[in-house]
Amino acid sequence: MGLFTKSGLGDESLPKDDRGSGSFADYVGVLVPKNKKVTIRLANSDPYQDELAALTEENPELIATATPARGIDDERVDAPIEVRIFSGRRVSGVVGVIPRGLESVYDEAVRRLDGRGQQPRIPVAVVHTKKSGYRLDLLIGLTK
Repeated sequence: MGLFTKSGLGDESLPKDDRGSGSFADYVGVLVPKNKKVTIRLANSDPYQDELAALTEENPELIATATPARGIDDERVDAPIEVRIFSGRRVSGVVGVIPRGLESVYDEAVRRLDGRGQQPRIPVAVVHTKKSGYRLDLLIGLTK
């Protein structure tokens, strides 16, 4: 079993339904998604429900991450990656963090896009769950 599963095993200081999710089993080679359906659900989204709710009013095809890959200094101290969203006209406040342990997957996806000369923004989907409110899924498979 991998470090992360779809049920999410990230930061245990967060509530179980707000730890985010993702799995290293969804990647091959140098952290390249296996297919276009691979997602990462952000952790620690509970405090940002108002910001996520506002994003549901935006054109879903225009919203994407506005958070760059971590720099060397941030990697050295293993700083969490706080995610902000670009909605075509503005950058949101923080909407969650990359689940602990999956920071390298995010960094690699952003660098891969930048290396191709594309905008270093990962498409996202705002999801409303019955039990946990709004969550944000990074459509990381689309960076393949």
